[in-house]
Amino acid sequence: MSVDDELQEHSEHAKDPFDRRVAATMAVVAALLAVVSVFGQLMVTEELVSVQKASDQWAYYQAKSTRRYESEIARDVLKMRGGDEQLATHYDGNIEKYAKEGEAIQDKARDLEHESERAGKKALRLHLGEIFLEIAIVFSSLAILTKRSLIWYIAMGAAATGSAVALTVLMVH
Repeated sequence: MSVDDELQEHSEHAKDPFDRRVAATMAVVAALLAVVSVFGQLMVTEELVSVQKASDQWAYYQAKSTRRYESEIARDVLKMRGGDEQLATHYDGNIEKYAKEGEAIQDKARDLEHESERAGKKALRLHLGEIFLEIAIVFSSLAILTKRSLIWYIAMGAAATGSAVALTVLMVH
């Protein structure tokens, strides 16, 4: 087959309405894939940031617990030796203060852990949606190569499934 014949055949295929429909839907699916992929990466980043913030809060809680414990030791030593009662009362105040602060810090750390879990669930759903959208692109390409409508319908089903799975992120609370 000559180059001219081959070019003629390819130009006729490009004019084929089926190829144009499939190519147009592939472009839409590719755009959806790009959007879902970006949001998936944003959710992964949000998950990691929340994990880090929670870890920081737990370290802060540990520091407050250590200070509370040191105040307890100082108070107990003062009482045992019959030391300054006013200083022992000061350490009692520190113990209460560090205990209250520790509770607030724990609550914040747990909230951040829940945020991280939520972002992780969203990221997983978006990544699953990505998989189906990628499968849709592969099947669309295969439909163009084989000229089979059934394969294109399978591709559209995969695209619809991927889009639906990705949209379930809106339901994660």
